[in-house]
Amino acid sequence: MTMFKGIIGRKLGMTQVFDQKGNVIPVTVIEAGPCSIVQIKTEEKEGYNAIQLGFLPKKASRVNKPLLGHFQKAGVGPFYILKEFKVENPEGCTLGQEIRVDLFKPGDYVDVIGWTKGRGFTGVMKRHNYSGAPSSHGTSDYHRHGGSVGSNTDPGRTWKGKGMPGRYGNERVTVQNLLVVDVKPEKNLLLVKGAVPGGVNSIVLIREAKKKRG
Repeated sequence: MTMFKGIIGRKLGMTQVFDQKGNVIPVTVIEAGPCSIVQIKTEEKEGYNAIQLGFLPKKASRVNKPLLGHFQKAGVGPFYILKEFKVENPEGCTLGQEIRVDLFKPGDYVDVIGWTKGRGFTGVMKRHNYSGAPSSHGTSDYHRHGGSVGSNTDPGRTWKGKGMPGRYGNERVTVQNLLVVDVKPEKNLLLVKGAVPGGVNSIVLIREAKKKRG
């Protein structure tokens, strides 16, 4: 077994389960693994220690020759997803080694890294929760505007950090200390308490919690 605890998964959605006392626990269902170790990076060669995992098998005909050679060197088939996990010491890890969801067990705490839903170009009300202008009393074509963005003669410019319209969402977010409620190795499923970033079928990274609860 590897020296680190990390795996790539795919968010399937949310549901609820009941504990032994009948309490409802909201959980996120994640298809975690199986993954294969595609590359082992060391501080001597790459400047840092890391394990590269592959997730979701892919046809060899859909991979270009350089990437196909990268997979063949590890002795594994091509994958759609390649992600790295930094480790303190890669000893104990071997190329082609399979990482499965039974790496975790109920009661563990994990950090889940995902990418929030992309909202595209949005205005200040959606992006920054601004209240907008009044809807009546003479307001015209200014209902969802953000108000003044400038200053007086001094300093005569827009302040840095001023909330403006722009791209919203699709940001990397880490949710820490999520409780592992259940593990179903036969179906490669991991159930964690609470919500994780991203939409259905979005890719998430699950690792052992760095700030474990006491």
